[in-house]
Amino acid sequence: MLLTLTGGAGAGKTTLAAALVETAPRTPVQVLHGDDYYFTTPERGIWAPDDAGIPRLDVGDPRSMDTDRLGRDADAALATAAYVIVDGMFAHHIVPGTAHARFDVFVDLPADLRLARKIRRKCLSEGFPLDVLLRNYVEHRRDAHTRHVEPVRHACDLVVDATLDPHGMAREVWSAISNRAATHGS
Repeated sequence: MLLTLTGGAGAGKTTLAAALVETAPRTPVQVLHGDDYYFTTPERGIWAPDDAGIPRLDVGDPRSMDTDRLGRDADAALATAAYVIVDGMFAHHIVPGTAHARFDVFVDLPADLRLARKIRRKCLSEGFPLDVLLRNYVEHRRDAHTRHVEPVRHACDLVVDATLDPHGMAREVWSAISNRAATHGS
């Protein structure tokens, strides 16, 4: 089964993926991280110059993600794993080449908490300049979330409250998958 975790930057998608692996009802489980599938050269994706004129990939736009490669990798993983979890802002955009059971989860967290988590991770842990992160958020990321991430919420099978404990969210996801399988016989 393909299990996607979609939501805003800092919502806790990767944390939930780890909790899902730890609590999986059967193995094997493989995780693919959407952040590993962004284009790396200006020939593909959406690129714009930063303040210094250096082209930067717009990671807030789904067209900057190589969903074809991600789909192929998901297909390969699904050949050997009972569950393949794809986490990323645009995980919902993945379209594997072959038909598989699928369950889409929207990881929901208020914008202020997502921003606080992003500051803690990028600025405090990784040393990214706070002024650049905040400018990017105000000038680009907030609007990108509204345009590209938030509309996916209504297309997902389940919305989880990311203020909750990751293992509690994982139990909720596995329970919803189990209930759907029981209801639909899949």
